[in-house]
Amino acid sequence: MQKITELENGLRVVTQNMPGLETVSMGIWNAVGGRDEIESNNGVAHLLEHMAFKGTTNKNALQIAETIENVGGDINAYTSKEITAYYVKLLADDLHYGVDILTDILQNSTFAEDELNRERGVIIQEIGMYLDTPDDMIFDYWQEKAFPKQPMGRSILGKTDIIKNISRDEVRSFMTNNYNPKKMVISAAGKINHDKFVEMIKKSCTKLPVGNSKNREKANYVSGEYREEKKLEQIHLLLGFEGIDYHHDDYYSLLVFSSLLGGGMSSRLFQEIREKRGLVYGISSFSSAYTDTGMFGIYCGTGDNQINELIPVLCNELNTSPSSISEKEINRGKAQLKASLMMGRESAFRRCESAARQLLVFNRIIEPSETLEKINAVSKQSVEKIAKQIVNGPITISSIGPIKNLEKVEQIQARIN
Repeated sequence: MQKITELENGLRVVTQNMPGLETVSMGIWNAVGGRDEIESNNGVAHLLEHMAFKGTTNKNALQIAETIENVGGDINAYTSKEITAYYVKLLADDLHYGVDILTDILQNSTFAEDELNRERGVIIQEIGMYLDTPDDMIFDYWQEKAFPKQPMGRSILGKTDIIKNISRDEVRSFMTNNYNPKKMVISAAGKINHDKFVEMIKKSCTKLPVGNSKNREKANYVSGEYREEKKLEQIHLLLGFEGIDYHHDDYYSLLVFSSLLGGGMSSRLFQEIREKRGLVYGISSFSSAYTDTGMFGIYCGTGDNQINELIPVLCNELNTSPSSISEKEINRGKAQLKASLMMGRESAFRRCESAARQLLVFNRIIEPSETLEKINAVSKQSVEKIAKQIVNGPITISSIGPIKNLEKVEQIQARIN
Protein backbone atom coordinates (compact mmCIF):
# COMPACT_ATOMS: atom_id res chain seq x y z
CA MET A 1 0.00 0.00 0.00
CA GLN A 2 1.48 3.33 -1.05
CA LYS A 3 1.16 6.65 0.74
CA ILE A 4 1.51 10.04 -0.94
CA THR A 5 2.17 13.45 0.57
CA GLU A 6 2.40 16.67 -1.43
CA LEU A 7 4.49 19.40 0.16
CA GLU A 8 3.68 23.10 -0.03
CA ASN A 9 6.11 23.64 -2.92
CA GLY A 10 4.40 20.95 -5.04
CA LEU A 11 7.01 18.23 -4.41
CA ARG A 12 5.34 14.83 -4.04
CA VAL A 13 6.66 12.14 -1.72
CA VAL A 14 5.45 8.57 -2.19
CA THR A 15 6.36 5.48 -0.18
CA GLN A 16 5.52 1.78 -0.30
CA ASN A 17 6.25 -0.28 2.78
CA MET A 18 7.23 -3.86 1.90
CA PRO A 19 7.05 -6.13 4.97
CA GLY A 20 9.86 -8.63 5.24
CA LEU A 21 12.53 -6.41 3.66
CA GLU A 22 15.46 -4.91 5.52
CA THR A 23 16.44 -2.63 2.64
CA VAL A 24 15.02 0.46 0.99
CA SER A 25 15.30 1.95 -2.50
CA MET A 26 14.85 5.69 -2.69
CA GLY A 27 15.24 8.23 -5.44
CA ILE A 28 14.34 11.58 -6.92
CA TRP A 29 12.65 11.43 -10.32
CA ASN A 30 12.50 14.62 -12.39
CA ALA A 31 10.26 15.15 -15.42
CA VAL A 32 13.25 16.64 -17.25
CA GLY A 33 15.33 14.95 -19.93
CA GLY A 34 16.70 15.17 -23.43
CA ARG A 35 13.38 16.53 -24.72
CA ASP A 36 13.89 19.68 -22.66
CA GLU A 37 17.12 20.68 -24.37
CA ILE A 38 17.62 23.02 -27.32
CA GLU A 39 19.85 22.12 -30.25
CA SER A 40 22.82 24.18 -29.02
CA ASN A 41 22.97 22.41 -25.64
CA ASN A 42 22.06 18.88 -26.76
CA GLY A 43 23.48 16.49 -24.18
CA VAL A 44 23.32 18.92 -21.25
CA ALA A 45 20.68 16.93 -19.34
CA HIS A 46 22.93 13.87 -19.31
CA LEU A 47 26.01 15.97 -18.51
CA LEU A 48 24.13 17.54 -15.60
CA GLU A 49 23.29 14.10 -14.25
CA HIS A 50 27.01 13.25 -14.29
CA MET A 51 28.04 16.55 -12.73
CA ALA A 52 25.58 16.21 -9.85
CA PHE A 53 27.88 13.57 -8.31
CA LYS A 54 31.04 15.65 -8.74
CA GLY A 55 30.82 17.78 -5.63
CA THR A 56 28.61 20.08 -3.59
CA THR A 57 29.30 22.86 -1.11
CA ASN A 58 29.23 20.15 1.56
CA LYS A 59 31.02 17.16 0.01
CA ASN A 60 33.48 16.43 -2.77
CA ALA A 61 32.95 13.65 -5.32
CA LEU A 62 34.82 11.04 -3.27
CA GLN A 63 32.90 11.87 -0.11
CA ILE A 64 29.59 11.54 -1.98
CA ALA A 65 30.51 8.05 -3.17
CA GLU A 66 32.02 7.00 0.16
CA THR A 67 29.00 8.10 2.18
CA ILE A 68 26.86 5.52 0.40
CA GLU A 69 29.39 2.80 -0.31
CA ASN A 70 30.84 2.79 3.23
CA VAL A 71 27.51 1.41 4.43
CA GLY A 72 27.25 -1.10 1.58
CA GLY A 73 24.80 0.93 -0.47
CA ASP A 74 24.57 1.71 -4.17
CA ILE A 75 24.11 5.12 -5.77
CA ASN A 76 23.36 5.79 -9.43
CA ALA A 77 21.42 7.90 -11.90
CA TYR A 78 20.09 7.88 -15.46
CA THR A 79 18.83 10.30 -18.09
CA SER A 80 16.16 9.49 -20.66
CA LYS A 81 14.15 11.53 -23.14
CA GLU A 82 11.64 12.63 -20.50
CA ILE A 83 13.08 11.82 -17.07
CA THR A 84 16.27 12.23 -15.07
CA ALA A 85 16.54 10.09 -11.94
CA TYR A 86 18.96 9.94 -9.03
CA TYR A 87 18.63 6.98 -6.66
CA VAL A 88 20.16 4.92 -3.89
CA LYS A 89 19.70 1.40 -2.55
CA LEU A 90 20.52 0.96 1.14
CA LEU A 91 19.86 -0.94 4.33
CA ALA A 92 16.81 0.68 5.88
CA ASP A 93 18.76 1.94 8.91
CA ASP A 94 21.02 3.90 6.57
CA LEU A 95 18.28 5.71 4.66
CA HIS A 96 19.27 9.07 6.14
CA TYR A 97 22.55 8.88 4.22
CA GLY A 98 20.67 8.53 0.97
CA VAL A 99 18.33 11.42 1.73
CA ASP A 100 21.29 13.59 2.69
CA ILE A 101 23.27 12.86 -0.48
CA LEU A 102 20.45 13.05 -3.04
CA THR A 103 18.94 16.25 -1.69
CA ASP A 104 22.41 17.78 -1.38
CA ILE A 105 23.35 17.18 -5.02
CA LEU A 106 20.10 18.71 -6.26
CA GLN A 107 20.48 21.83 -4.14
CA ASN A 108 24.18 22.46 -3.57
CA SER A 109 26.13 21.14 -6.57
CA THR A 110 29.07 23.41 -7.39
CA PHE A 111 29.74 22.29 -10.98
CA ALA A 112 33.44 22.91 -10.43
CA GLU A 113 35.32 23.78 -13.62
CA ASP A 114 38.03 21.13 -13.14
CA GLU A 115 35.40 18.43 -12.54
CA LEU A 116 33.45 19.61 -15.59
CA ASN A 117 36.55 19.36 -17.77
CA ARG A 118 37.17 15.80 -16.60
CA GLU A 119 33.55 14.79 -17.05
CA ARG A 120 33.49 16.18 -20.58
CA GLY A 121 36.24 13.70 -21.38
CA VAL A 122 34.33 10.86 -19.75
CA ILE A 123 31.20 11.57 -21.78
CA ILE A 124 33.18 11.94 -25.01
CA GLN A 125 34.58 8.46 -24.28
CA GLU A 126 31.02 7.27 -23.69
CA ILE A 127 29.95 8.73 -27.04
CA GLY A 128 32.88 6.99 -28.73
CA MET A 129 31.98 3.68 -27.13
CA TYR A 130 28.37 4.17 -28.23
CA LEU A 131 29.42 4.91 -31.80
CA ASP A 132 31.30 1.61 -31.80
CA THR A 133 28.08 -0.23 -30.93
CA PRO A 134 25.85 -0.21 -34.02
CA ASP A 135 23.04 -2.19 -32.39
CA ASP A 136 22.68 0.71 -29.93
CA MET A 137 23.29 3.60 -32.34
CA ILE A 138 20.71 2.30 -34.79
CA PHE A 139 17.97 3.45 -32.40
CA ASP A 140 19.33 6.99 -32.16
CA TYR A 141 19.64 7.23 -35.95
CA TRP A 142 16.05 5.99 -36.26
CA GLN A 143 14.72 8.66 -33.91
CA GLU A 144 16.72 11.36 -35.66
CA LYS A 145 14.94 10.56 -38.93
CA ALA A 146 11.54 9.89 -37.37
CA PHE A 147 11.57 13.16 -35.40
CA PRO A 148 13.89 15.47 -37.34
CA LYS A 149 15.01 18.91 -36.11
CA GLN A 150 13.34 18.55 -32.71
CA PRO A 151 14.39 17.46 -29.22
CA MET A 152 12.67 14.07 -29.52
CA GLY A 153 14.98 13.17 -32.38
CA ARG A 154 18.30 14.09 -30.73
CA SER A 155 20.67 11.80 -28.89
CA ILE A 156 20.65 11.74 -25.08
CA LEU A 157 24.46 11.79 -25.07
CA GLY A 158 24.70 14.81 -27.37
CA LYS A 159 27.39 15.53 -29.91
CA THR A 160 31.11 15.63 -29.16
CA ASP A 161 31.54 19.24 -30.35
CA ILE A 162 28.76 20.45 -28.04
CA ILE A 163 30.03 18.51 -25.01
CA LYS A 164 33.57 19.85 -25.57
CA ASN A 165 32.37 23.44 -25.45
CA ILE A 166 29.43 23.49 -23.08
CA SER A 167 30.09 25.84 -20.18
CA ARG A 168 29.64 25.55 -16.44
CA ASP A 169 27.01 28.30 -16.57
CA GLU A 170 25.04 26.42 -19.23
CA VAL A 171 24.96 23.27 -17.09
CA ARG A 172 23.88 25.22 -14.02
CA SER A 173 21.29 27.18 -16.00
CA PHE A 174 19.75 24.01 -17.38
CA MET A 175 19.14 22.81 -13.84
CA THR A 176 17.81 26.12 -12.51
CA ASN A 177 15.63 26.70 -15.58
CA ASN A 178 14.13 23.20 -15.83
CA TYR A 179 14.15 21.49 -12.44
CA ASN A 180 11.07 22.35 -10.38
CA PRO A 181 9.48 20.70 -7.32
CA LYS A 182 6.19 20.34 -9.24
CA LYS A 183 8.06 18.24 -11.80
CA MET A 184 9.74 16.08 -9.15
CA VAL A 185 8.73 12.97 -7.22
CA ILE A 186 10.70 11.52 -4.32
CA SER A 187 9.86 7.85 -4.07
CA ALA A 188 10.91 5.11 -1.64
CA ALA A 189 10.02 1.45 -1.32
CA GLY A 190 11.06 -1.29 1.08
CA LYS A 191 11.33 -1.01 4.84
CA ILE A 192 10.05 2.56 5.14
CA ASN A 193 7.97 4.68 7.50
CA HIS A 194 6.09 7.26 5.45
CA ASP A 195 5.68 9.98 8.05
CA LYS A 196 9.29 9.86 9.21
CA PHE A 197 10.47 9.88 5.60
CA VAL A 198 8.32 12.90 4.76
CA GLU A 199 9.78 14.79 7.72
CA MET A 200 13.30 13.97 6.53
CA ILE A 201 12.47 15.31 3.07
CA LYS A 202 10.87 18.48 4.45
CA LYS A 203 13.97 19.26 6.48
CA SER A 204 16.32 18.50 3.59
CA CYS A 205 14.52 20.12 0.64
CA THR A 206 14.54 23.80 1.50
CA LYS A 207 16.07 25.29 -1.64
CA LEU A 208 15.23 23.14 -4.63
CA PRO A 209 15.53 24.75 -8.09
CA VAL A 210 12.32 26.50 -9.17
CA GLY A 211 12.61 26.60 -12.93
CA ASN A 212 9.84 26.35 -15.51
CA SER A 213 7.11 23.84 -14.77
CA LYS A 214 6.07 23.46 -18.42
CA ASN A 215 8.23 24.11 -21.47
CA ARG A 216 8.35 20.95 -23.56
CA GLU A 217 8.02 20.95 -27.36
CA LYS A 218 5.39 18.55 -28.71
CA ALA A 219 6.79 15.66 -30.73
CA ASN A 220 6.10 15.57 -34.46
CA TYR A 221 6.65 12.24 -36.22
CA VAL A 222 7.78 12.69 -39.84
CA SER A 223 9.36 9.39 -41.03
CA GLY A 224 12.49 9.00 -43.10
CA GLU A 225 15.58 6.87 -43.71
CA TYR A 226 19.12 6.66 -42.36
CA ARG A 227 21.64 4.56 -44.29
CA GLU A 228 25.30 4.07 -43.44
CA GLU A 229 27.54 1.84 -45.52
CA LYS A 230 30.06 0.41 -43.07
CA LYS A 231 32.43 -2.53 -43.09
CA LEU A 232 30.70 -4.83 -40.61
CA GLU A 233 29.87 -8.51 -40.51
CA GLN A 234 26.15 -7.76 -40.30
CA ILE A 235 23.56 -5.29 -41.46
CA HIS A 236 21.89 -3.74 -38.41
CA LEU A 237 18.33 -2.84 -39.41
CA LEU A 238 15.55 -1.04 -37.57
CA LEU A 239 12.19 -0.73 -39.29
CA GLY A 240 9.61 1.22 -37.33
CA PHE A 241 6.45 3.28 -37.18
CA GLU A 242 5.07 5.96 -34.93
CA GLY A 243 3.62 4.21 -31.90
CA ILE A 244 1.19 5.48 -29.28
CA ASP A 245 1.57 7.45 -26.06
CA TYR A 246 1.09 6.28 -22.47
CA HIS A 247 -2.49 7.57 -22.37
CA HIS A 248 -3.82 5.76 -25.45
CA ASP A 249 -6.74 3.39 -24.88
CA ASP A 250 -4.96 0.64 -26.82
CA TYR A 251 -1.65 0.90 -24.96
CA TYR A 252 -1.82 -2.67 -23.64
CA SER A 253 -3.24 -4.03 -26.88
CA LEU A 254 -0.16 -2.78 -28.73
CA LEU A 255 2.12 -4.33 -26.12
CA VAL A 256 0.36 -7.65 -26.68
CA PHE A 257 0.80 -7.31 -30.45
CA SER A 258 4.49 -6.53 -30.01
CA SER A 259 4.84 -9.61 -27.83
CA LEU A 260 3.21 -12.01 -30.28
CA LEU A 261 4.96 -10.46 -33.27
CA GLY A 262 8.53 -10.44 -31.96
CA GLY A 263 8.56 -10.76 -28.19
CA GLY A 264 10.35 -14.06 -27.71
CA MET A 265 11.41 -17.38 -29.18
CA SER A 266 7.79 -18.40 -29.79
CA SER A 267 6.92 -15.14 -31.57
CA ARG A 268 5.99 -14.99 -35.24
CA LEU A 269 9.09 -13.16 -36.43
CA PHE A 270 11.49 -15.40 -34.53
CA GLN A 271 9.81 -18.57 -35.75
CA GLU A 272 9.43 -17.52 -39.38
CA ILE A 273 12.64 -15.57 -39.93
CA ARG A 274 15.11 -17.18 -37.53
CA GLU A 275 13.91 -20.73 -37.03
CA LYS A 276 12.38 -21.62 -40.41
CA ARG A 277 14.58 -19.57 -42.74
CA GLY A 278 17.79 -18.89 -40.76
CA LEU A 279 17.99 -15.32 -42.05
CA VAL A 280 18.99 -13.72 -38.73
CA TYR A 281 20.58 -14.61 -35.43
CA GLY A 282 18.12 -12.46 -33.51
CA ILE A 283 15.01 -10.45 -34.31
CA SER A 284 12.65 -8.65 -31.97
CA SER A 285 9.86 -6.11 -31.91
CA PHE A 286 9.29 -3.36 -29.36
CA SER A 287 6.72 -0.76 -28.35
CA SER A 288 7.99 2.33 -26.50
CA ALA A 289 5.67 5.03 -25.21
CA TYR A 290 6.21 8.68 -24.31
CA THR A 291 3.84 11.33 -22.98
CA ASP A 292 2.69 12.43 -26.44
CA THR A 293 3.96 9.88 -28.96
CA GLY A 294 5.55 6.46 -29.23
CA MET A 295 7.70 4.07 -31.24
CA PHE A 296 6.84 0.66 -32.62
CA GLY A 297 9.48 -1.24 -34.50
CA ILE A 298 11.45 -4.34 -35.39
CA TYR A 299 15.20 -4.68 -34.94
CA CYS A 300 17.36 -7.39 -36.47
CA GLY A 301 20.87 -8.15 -37.64
CA THR A 302 21.40 -10.01 -40.91
CA GLY A 303 24.00 -10.65 -43.62
CA ASP A 304 24.29 -8.79 -46.90
CA ASN A 305 23.45 -12.03 -48.72
CA GLN A 306 20.27 -12.53 -46.69
CA ILE A 307 18.81 -9.01 -46.79
CA ASN A 308 17.04 -9.48 -50.14
CA GLU A 309 15.11 -12.45 -48.79
CA LEU A 310 14.58 -10.94 -45.35
CA ILE A 311 12.79 -7.75 -46.39
CA PRO A 312 9.89 -9.37 -48.30
CA VAL A 313 9.34 -11.92 -45.51
CA LEU A 314 9.40 -9.22 -42.83
CA CYS A 315 6.98 -7.03 -44.76
CA ASN A 316 4.68 -9.97 -45.34
CA GLU A 317 4.58 -10.67 -41.61
CA LEU A 318 3.71 -7.03 -40.93
CA ASN A 319 0.95 -7.18 -43.54
CA THR A 320 -0.62 -10.47 -42.49
CA SER A 321 -0.13 -10.57 -38.72
CA PRO A 322 -2.83 -8.05 -37.73
CA SER A 323 -5.58 -10.03 -39.45
CA SER A 324 -4.44 -13.53 -38.49
CA ILE A 325 -4.00 -13.25 -34.74
CA SER A 326 -5.13 -16.26 -32.72
CA GLU A 327 -6.64 -16.34 -29.25
CA LYS A 328 -3.71 -18.50 -28.16
CA GLU A 329 -1.24 -15.77 -29.13
CA ILE A 330 -3.35 -13.12 -27.39
CA ASN A 331 -3.43 -15.15 -24.20
CA ARG A 332 0.33 -15.74 -24.32
CA GLY A 333 1.01 -12.02 -24.76
CA LYS A 334 -1.32 -11.13 -21.90
CA ALA A 335 0.32 -13.74 -19.66
CA GLN A 336 3.75 -12.26 -20.37
CA LEU A 337 2.57 -8.75 -19.46
CA LYS A 338 0.95 -9.92 -16.25
CA ALA A 339 3.99 -11.96 -15.23
CA SER A 340 6.27 -8.97 -15.84
CA LEU A 341 4.01 -6.74 -13.76
CA MET A 342 3.85 -9.12 -10.81
CA MET A 343 7.57 -9.97 -10.89
CA GLY A 344 8.32 -6.26 -10.80
CA ARG A 345 6.24 -5.97 -7.64
CA GLU A 346 8.82 -8.12 -5.85
CA SER A 347 11.61 -5.58 -6.44
CA ALA A 348 11.80 -2.55 -4.15
CA PHE A 349 13.56 -0.50 -6.81
CA ARG A 350 11.07 -1.44 -9.54
CA ARG A 351 8.17 -0.43 -7.28
CA CYS A 352 9.92 2.75 -6.26
CA GLU A 353 10.59 3.71 -9.88
CA SER A 354 7.15 2.71 -11.13
CA ALA A 355 5.36 4.85 -8.52
CA ALA A 356 7.45 7.89 -9.39
CA ARG A 357 6.91 7.48 -13.13
CA GLN A 358 3.17 7.01 -12.71
CA LEU A 359 2.85 10.19 -10.68
CA LEU A 360 4.84 12.13 -13.28
CA VAL A 361 2.96 10.72 -16.28
CA PHE A 362 -0.58 10.09 -14.96
CA ASN A 363 -0.61 12.29 -11.84
CA ARG A 364 -1.74 9.27 -9.81
CA ILE A 365 -0.64 5.81 -8.73
CA ILE A 366 -2.16 2.98 -10.76
CA GLU A 367 -2.96 -0.05 -8.64
CA PRO A 368 -1.84 -3.45 -9.99
CA SER A 369 -5.48 -4.57 -10.00
CA GLU A 370 -6.34 -1.78 -12.44
CA THR A 371 -3.45 -2.71 -14.72
CA LEU A 372 -4.42 -6.39 -14.63
CA GLU A 373 -7.99 -5.43 -15.49
CA LYS A 374 -6.79 -3.47 -18.53
CA ILE A 375 -4.57 -6.34 -19.66
CA ASN A 376 -7.44 -8.81 -19.23
CA ALA A 377 -9.67 -6.50 -21.32
CA VAL A 378 -7.34 -6.81 -24.33
CA SER A 379 -9.14 -8.73 -27.06
CA LYS A 380 -8.41 -10.13 -30.48
CA GLN A 381 -10.40 -7.24 -31.93
CA SER A 382 -8.53 -4.52 -30.00
CA VAL A 383 -5.13 -5.96 -30.93
CA GLU A 384 -6.11 -6.25 -34.59
CA LYS A 385 -7.40 -2.67 -34.63
CA ILE A 386 -4.28 -1.03 -33.18
CA ALA A 387 -1.92 -3.29 -35.14
CA LYS A 388 -3.53 -2.29 -38.43
CA GLN A 389 -3.48 1.38 -37.42
CA ILE A 390 0.24 1.28 -36.64
CA VAL A 391 1.33 -0.79 -39.64
CA ASN A 392 -0.68 1.37 -42.04
CA GLY A 393 1.40 4.41 -41.08
CA PRO A 394 4.56 5.72 -42.76
CA ILE A 395 7.73 3.81 -41.92
CA THR A 396 11.12 5.00 -40.76
CA ILE A 397 14.20 2.86 -41.40
CA SER A 398 17.76 3.06 -40.10
CA SER A 399 20.50 0.73 -41.27
CA ILE A 400 24.24 0.32 -40.72
CA GLY A 401 26.58 -2.17 -42.37
CA PRO A 402 27.11 -3.70 -45.83
CA ILE A 403 23.80 -2.31 -47.13
CA LYS A 404 24.36 -2.20 -50.89
CA ASN A 405 21.60 -4.79 -51.42
CA LEU A 406 19.11 -3.15 -49.06
CA GLU A 407 16.08 -1.65 -50.79
CA LYS A 408 15.34 2.05 -50.35
CA VAL A 409 12.68 3.11 -47.87
CA GLU A 410 10.20 3.89 -50.67
CA GLN A 411 10.44 0.34 -52.00
CA ILE A 412 9.99 -1.17 -48.55
CA GLN A 413 7.06 1.14 -47.84
CA ALA A 414 5.41 -0.06 -51.04
CA ARG A 415 5.67 -3.65 -49.84
CA ILE A 416 3.68 -2.85 -46.71
CA ASN A 417 -0.02 -2.60 -47.54
